[in-house]
Amino acid sequence: MTMETLPKVLEVDEKSPEAKDLLPSQTASSLCISSRSESVWTTTPRSNWEVYRKPIVIMSVGGAILLFGVVITCLAYTLKLSKKNVSILKMAGPGFLSLGLMMLVCGLVWVPIIKKKQKHRQKSNFLRSLKSFFLTR
Repeated sequence: MTMETLPKVLEVDEKSPEAKDLLPSQTASSLCISSRSESVWTTTPRSNWEVYRKPIVIMSVGGAILLFGVVITCLAYTLKLSKKNVSILKMAGPGFLSLGLMMLVCGLVWVPIIKKKQKHRQKSNFLRSLKSFFLTR
């Protein structure tokens, strides 16, 4: 490094604290865009499929896994297979049964939670519009 470039480097590193305070901050709109959850700033109506898509998929997959577990468990007790295959089926069948039942119940519980959030959001929007009506007059 030469002597000419050294002062420039020191100037960049030794900025005043005021310059650090002037860094661009995130505004509410940029936070809203980067947010993963649905924001109160967006008021676009969503269809029922968009709202209930994830619980429906979870319930469908859980039901399929549960049905697969029932079939495997029934095959383990009805087919005449070797001891090794029967023991594998007797272990895998209840595992799929429990996994499928757990996913099915999670999806079923998720639906009322979404309904409650939708009601709360509607009340919140109503109160917000009511507040803005009285504050603007």
